[in-house]
Amino acid sequence: MLYLSNNKTGKKIGKGMFAYAIYWNCTNFIAKGIQSKKEGLRTEMPSNLRERSAIPQSFNSVNRMRIAEIAETKKENPAVKTITFVDKLCGKAEPGQFIMVWIPGVDEIPMSLSSINVDGVTSITVHGVGEASRVLNQKQEGDLIGIRGPFGNGFTPVEGDVMVVGGGTGLAPLMPLTEKLVKVANKITVMCGAKCQDNLLFLDRVDNIRSEQDSEIVVTTDDGSYGIECLVTEQVEQKLKKEKFDMIYTCGPEQMMYSMFLLAEQHNVPLQASLERIMRCAIGLCGSCQIGKLRVCKDGPVLDSEHLRSVKEEFGKFQLDWTGKRIKL
Repeated sequence: MLYLSNNKTGKKIGKGMFAYAIYWNCTNFIAKGIQSKKEGLRTEMPSNLRERSAIPQSFNSVNRMRIAEIAETKKENPAVKTITFVDKLCGKAEPGQFIMVWIPGVDEIPMSLSSINVDGVTSITVHGVGEASRVLNQKQEGDLIGIRGPFGNGFTPVEGDVMVVGGGTGLAPLMPLTEKLVKVANKITVMCGAKCQDNLLFLDRVDNIRSEQDSEIVVTTDDGSYGIECLVTEQVEQKLKKEKFDMIYTCGPEQMMYSMFLLAEQHNVPLQASLERIMRCAIGLCGSCQIGKLRVCKDGPVLDSEHLRSVKEEFGKFQLDWTGKRIKL
């Protein structure tokens, strides 16, 4: 078996990370050039080679790291912060797409977009759980971050009666979708679930949706500190027994989404779910986000019912860790 060594930690990197290690070294080199206000590698390439490149220029623009200054931060709760910045390419993103955020000196991590505006004003909502997300969570106005993307396939808005189900911070990528559904859907039912009241997010934005469109809002907490005391999936099951829906959109803990998938299949309702996986390259190269034969960064992160059926042996059960080892969720 072929291994690479991480120079910083001395730990071995599994063979599945070989291609990505090469890519990451190149990306770091480009990033350092950007930080020192020099042009990236591609602009150093001879013009005749640039013209012969098989990579579309649009991809080059999206995948090239841009430096963004944090314009505003908002503390949603003790562990969650929304960070706002301006980036024109992010302003063209579809709800459900993701970006790669580089925290200088730490790491690069995937983040969903919690707000998208055509003028480029964009937000990400960060839950400080790992090293990189904790450092990102501590960033303030004026700090710099690196941005690549947007990447992947987002949600597809449909007409008719739709249900939007978010668990915890999973509501973040669902907010731009819900605000877009206001313009096309007949009726929106928004189901927000969290462990406790402190973990509920975006209730003010959800209320704004209720004022703009014929919609129903259901809030649940596991401990009953706000709304209905139950799991959000229990309320979903009750709704599906009484009403007909044309589409269900969901994002949250994967076990919750797996339960949503089973309920949708049982009631013959199509579903779109936004999956979360370890992502390094974001362009389908490294394989760290693989589920079944799919790559979440390229085929997802939003997968429909048909794709979820093809990975049902792994969905809600397994994922790959940082070394490429298959582990239980």
